[in-house]
Amino acid sequence: MSQNHSMDIVSEIDLQEADNAVNQALKEINQRYDLKDSNTTVELNKKDKNIVINTRDDYSRKASIDILQSKFIKRGISVKALKMDEPETAGGGRSRQKINLLSGISKDDAKIITKMVKDSKLKVNAQIQDEQIRVQGPKIDDLQSIIKMIKEAELDFPTQFVNFK
Repeated sequence: MSQNHSMDIVSEIDLQEADNAVNQALKEINQRYDLKDSNTTVELNKKDKNIVINTRDDYSRKASIDILQSKFIKRGISVKALKMDEPETAGGGRSRQKINLLSGISKDDAKIITKMVKDSKLKVNAQIQDEQIRVQGPKIDDLQSIIKMIKEAELDFPTQFVNFK
């Protein structure tokens, strides 16, 4: 009886956790003495999957981003999921920063992962399925080796492993 085991490699963000991180960051920004009068806003747009920080100056913007990143880490969301756009000047000399939340594995990134899996010489099969990758193999140990290899790789995006069967 030959049973194939499988798992999916995905790159997802829990938007509820992201919302909680944004709310905690905003609370800390409003309480910090050096940022108190900056009238900083941090808004999460769940539909477009982005965050917009609007603040008084560059110092406040950078400090707000640091706070936001620390809250994401505490909530278990990788900062690799945050893709910063170029800062822009908003009305009244204010500074605005748009941060996109990366979700899903792009075709190019999926090809990188499938090449890594094939180069590992393990008896597993990797298939790209939409924005995720399914890895199948007869041995669970091989799948665990793939997980270890991908976690150790320096990828530009966060990865999670789901549907391990």
